[in-house]
Amino acid sequence: MTAADENRIPARKISIFGREFTMPRSRGLRITIGILLTMGGIVGFLPILGFWMVPIGLLVLSYEFAMVRRHRRRLVVWWERRRRRPD
Repeated sequence: MTAADENRIPARKISIFGREFTMPRSRGLRITIGILLTMGGIVGFLPILGFWMVPIGLLVLSYEFAMVRRHRRRLVVWWERRRRRPD
């Protein structure tokens, strides 16, 4: 192991439906992917593109922007409370 390996930041991973995906190391690329997914989801009525792209795009962007991250965390807390509540 060299000094460059020790200083390297670990890759960010995103978990969707129990599967983990590695995100690109470049912040600009992550932002671009998130914006493209969100914009592609807006025109979800077209073939190939779908409304499923909006939440995934926002999830990718949530790792970069505090405002989106705050909403994602609130949603996760709400979902877990709802799931664990006895019916």
